[in-house]
Amino acid sequence: MQQTYQNPVYPDTMADPFVLRHDGCYYAYGTAPGGADGRQIPVLRSRDLVTWESLGHALQPNGAEHYWAPEVASHDGRFYMYYSSGSAPEGTDQQLRVAVAEHPAGPFVDSGRILVPDQPFSIDAHPFRDTDGQWYLFYCVDFLELKDDHRVGTGIVVDRLLDMTTLAGAPRVVARPHHDWHVFRKGRTMYGNVYDWHTVEGASVLVHDGLYYCFYSGGAWEKDNYGVSYVVADHPLGPYLRPEGGHEALLMRSVPGAVVGPGHNSFTTSPDGSQTWIVYHAWDVAQTARRMCIDRLRWEAGRPVTAGPTHDRQPAP
Repeated sequence: MQQTYQNPVYPDTMADPFVLRHDGCYYAYGTAPGGADGRQIPVLRSRDLVTWESLGHALQPNGAEHYWAPEVASHDGRFYMYYSSGSAPEGTDQQLRVAVAEHPAGPFVDSGRILVPDQPFSIDAHPFRDTDGQWYLFYCVDFLELKDDHRVGTGIVVDRLLDMTTLAGAPRVVARPHHDWHVFRKGRTMYGNVYDWHTVEGASVLVHDGLYYCFYSGGAWEKDNYGVSYVVADHPLGPYLRPEGGHEALLMRSVPGAVVGPGHNSFTTSPDGSQTWIVYHAWDVAQTARRMCIDRLRWEAGRPVTAGPTHDRQPAP
């Protein structure tokens, strides 16, 4: 009999979920409150993407109050957690850091490196290894200048990693907010001025038929305009182009009366390696928590599609 599942696949808060597959297990990391022992970043483990167990918290704290959006890369037998931390209200001082561990469950110890020290705000790091072995880091910074049809707000850039804790320092723009559905908050006070602030964040990259698809989440994370779309390039450094129909979230958006604000996704494969699965968070209608969900990703005529965000029973990976 075909096994099934129903979203969410974990009952507690697990925002911005990232899944690492290692030695036959899946490890999930996310944004959520810290543990009683002071550690940050919850870590879960599963063998099937559906049933998850808590392994506690993975990151030794660095003295900050807020810890966001971890992603973990495995390289040369060690594990590197890229995350942002800060202490200011709304996280306006968040900075990207990297912590290192000998096991995917941690403990991860901060390396002391601030990855983008010249930026007052940097979040949502996504490490990506190309087929030639070169590592890249996609991440978010703020843009205040107007250019073309871009809006003021948070956008995504990409840079080469010289090693797992050092960027080349030559970031290129991947995607900036450019549509009404990307609005985060109107009349937001930032950097000593007032802006209609827009947001594009949460990069995650898939390669399909030689093209690089950078998926992003746009809009306000706590509202129903939050959803997942993408841009496309023929090299990790771009330039990235918008597909037709980019005036709305192309891959995933809220389902009225059922699911609110799906987004900030990662990707992994099914246990047998034959399927691609998107892992993301979504609010319940009452917006009590952002919980981890999964749905299968398919390709139709060169475009990524998913039935998600689903809220009824679905065939399991």
